[in-house]
Amino acid sequence: MGKERIKIDFLIHDLKVPLAVVEAGIKSLLTRQDKYGKLTEKQEKVLRRALRNTKITQTLVSDALELGRSREGVVHSISCNISELIRGAFLEIFDLTDDRLSEEIRACPDLSRLKQILLDHGVELRVEENFWDREVCLDEPKVKQIFRNLLNNALKYRRHSVEVEIIEEKGALVLSVSDDGEGIPQEYHQRIFECYFQMNGEGSCPVRGHGLGLAGVMVLVEDMGGTLTLESDQGQGAKFSVKIPLMREC
Repeated sequence: MGKERIKIDFLIHDLKVPLAVVEAGIKSLLTRQDKYGKLTEKQEKVLRRALRNTKITQTLVSDALELGRSREGVVHSISCNISELIRGAFLEIFDLTDDRLSEEIRACPDLSRLKQILLDHGVELRVEENFWDREVCLDEPKVKQIFRNLLNNALKYRRHSVEVEIIEEKGALVLSVSDDGEGIPQEYHQRIFECYFQMNGEGSCPVRGHGLGLAGVMVLVEDMGGTLTLESDQGQGAKFSVKIPLMREC
């Protein structure tokens, strides 16, 4: 790793401490009003917004560090439960955007109830019970980051609904995320995974973010020996499918 890259990663790493202090302070103001003073409804609203954005920044820091490890070929496979991995990713997303939904997910007792809660919010989860409860061996932080990016994109660009399918296929985890949004024209299918590439803002092809999310996903997938495919066309939604080999043992 070059010196400049080390400096950047070191700076990113050191952001974790002040962010944790900020998060702890905001939480204290919200939960210890007996000690720090009663808050008005507007003050609570502002603090909760600040807390959500602090969590977003912490997630971005962790994602940047994970990409750095991946770039250096560092893969840490651990034994994890599919249900905990996917539920955790859902919580990380909805903790930032929908407190009520995240609490419902946290409290739901089983897969059937989780599917219904998500469906009520326009997300269809397709996974078999026997695979949902499986222990698998993979790099959980990388897979969670991949899923979070794909799902965030789908939620952002959907018209009404999103579908998430999780299966095992020939010793690999296959994770597919589909939306019913504007779709991606064929001519963009390769370039959409390039850093900083954005579709133009004309017609039905608006600018889509900063052009980094999918490029990062591709790096993580390839470094785990997996593949990332796209099925889409203009006006027909988009389906991203990730196939990641499962290790026999950790």
